[in-house]
Amino acid sequence: MDARKLLAFLAIKYDGEYNRMVQAIKDKEHINEEELNRLLATNTASYITIIDKDYPEFFRNINRPPLVLFYYGDWKITVNFNQCVAIVGSRHPDEYGLNITKTITTELVNNGITVVSGLAQGIDRQAHEAAIKNNGKTIAVLGSGIDNPYPKSNLDIYEIMKKDHLIISEYPGKINPDATHFPMRNRLVAALARATLVTQAHERSGTLITVSYALTMGRDIYCVPYLAGH
Repeated sequence: MDARKLLAFLAIKYDGEYNRMVQAIKDKEHINEEELNRLLATNTASYITIIDKDYPEFFRNINRPPLVLFYYGDWKITVNFNQCVAIVGSRHPDEYGLNITKTITTELVNNGITVVSGLAQGIDRQAHEAAIKNNGKTIAVLGSGIDNPYPKSNLDIYEIMKKDHLIISEYPGKINPDATHFPMRNRLVAALARATLVTQAHERSGTLITVSYALTMGRDIYCVPYLAGH
């Protein structure tokens, strides 16, 4: 049986949940070929597996490397790891946070940098949007199924990025977002970039999870200072 298809099948069967997939492999779970073909036929996205030659080393070297990644767009964008910067921050930024994100993103893409973020509302959306409007490249990592962008308010950017940029998810199809998915998503955001930039975030937020992952991976961290009375 084709090992790539087997991994994709397990990802679809177990909703991309890493532990369940690993356990199925350890148990040498019996695979029904009819079920395998039926589930694989439900997938409309491209995918890359951990056994593929194009699977990035920066994913292979992290804790719990994804066994399968579903994607839309240009996978080759990931090749230029040294030209990628993650921009992360609050889902509810103020005007200063949005403006500084737009300004820095524009400068980065004008200098050939690819912007990575999580396609959330707020800072994430601003980063993706500024990269697109300035003819740069941007990568989004989802915490939901590859065919179920969250929030729905970002569907317009999602559709643009599917064609001309890159959308990645460990989760297949229309899997709903889950609280446990976002920390997993954040580790991939951190892994994709040589540096992570925080433009605005609350003291306790998911942004700090991304920063923690980036620090563990030995990535550079940058933070925009908050200007009181801006």
